[in-house]
This record gives sequence, structure tokens and C-alpha cells, in this order.
Amino acid sequence: MFSGITQGLFPVSLLLKREGLFRYAIDLNENLIKDLKVGASVAIDGVCQTVVNIDGLTVSFDAMSETLAATTLGALDIDKKVSVERSLRLGEEIGGHEVAGHVFEQAIIIGRRELTDHVSLSIQCSDGCFAFIKPRGFVAIDGSSLTVAALSKKSKSFEVYIIPETLRVTNFVNKGVGSRVNLEPDMKVVALVEAVQASLADIQTRVDRIEKKLRYVIN
Repeated sequence: MFSGITQGLFPVSLLLKREGLFRYAIDLNENLIKDLKVGASVAIDGVCQTVVNIDGLTVSFDAMSETLAATTLGALDIDKKVSVERSLRLGEEIGGHEVAGHVFEQAIIIGRRELTDHVSLSIQCSDGCFAFIKPRGFVAIDGSSLTVAALSKKSKSFEVYIIPETLRVTNFVNKGVGSRVNLEPDMKVVALVEAVQASLADIQTRVDRIEKKLRYVIN
């Protein structure tokens, strides 16, 4: 579990590409490496990854084909910087919102505005994911916890605001129109919406059965 509070940008120092698997390493700092163990979970650009090796400050991960296809990790390259967040420990403050690191899909930035004290991004997603995006609700974009400022049903997009501190520790400063981002909607909203959808589907099934019986009786 993560909080969506990115702890900095760190470079990819090793990348071995095999069929269906990327083995990559990231050079961290003393603070992030402290007490880190093989098997621990770390969010890389919002994707929950398992530590497979630690060599000094260099930490290695494996990304499987499903992860590479569903997230931006498939575009990793040497020296590319990625956002990193260590998993939460019991008793730590959750400064953002509960983030699982299970990316729903890659979304695309369709608008960027540079404002006086922040940056506004318009992000387009699929119909299926858009159902889980709610005004003033939370989303995790590349692992960063952000609040939904506005929605556009027409373009299936939503707007978020990026403050200077978030720009400093993430890749948002380098991302513009056409850039892809990892999107994880608030899992509580996902669970609620899916429960309502299942309930409505059940009601519709019952209605259909009643209508079928009525048609039989009438005929």
C-alpha cells in the first residue's frame, strides 16, 4: 500500500530486455534504501514492483509482459528518471490517499496549461475507467495522489492541478500533450461503482424476467 506522495525522481541505471520480461535497476539514495529488503514493494511511476536485488544504492526489479503492456514501464530506458515511493509502514501518515500500485490503464494527456502557481493537465481515459473518476475525488497519476478538479463527459477526460512541489519530484514537468501516464482510480470508488453496477444489472435481470412472464400470461 502507498500514499501517492512521490519521494523523488531516480535514474534507471540498468535495463535488460528479454522476451516478456524487463530486468531493470534504479539508483536510489540513502534515505530510500534504509531498511529496504528483497521482496519489498516499491512504486515505480505508480506501478507496484517487487525488489529482486539490492547492491548498495542500486535496486533491481522485474517487470513482466502484462505489466509492460498495461503501464509506461514498457518505455523504460537507461538514464530515464522514474518516480519512486516506498510502501507505507504501520503508523505512518497517509498524506495523499490509499494507492495500491495496481495501474488500471495508460491514459493520455490531451491538454496542458501553465498557470501562475501550478500546472493544469487534462487527461483522457477509456470509457470503463472514466466511470470511476468523480469530481473532487482522488486519482493516482504515475503514482502521485491528485484531486480531480473537473470532468468532461464528451471527451472522457478529467483535469488535475499539479503544484510546484509535485512538479519538482515527478516527471510531470517534462510531460505534455500526447504523453502517456499510469492511471489508478480510487479503489474505494471502483468498489462502490462496481457494486452499484452489479446491483442495477441484477434488478434489470429481474425486471426482464417479470416482463417475460407478463407477456406469456397476456398471450
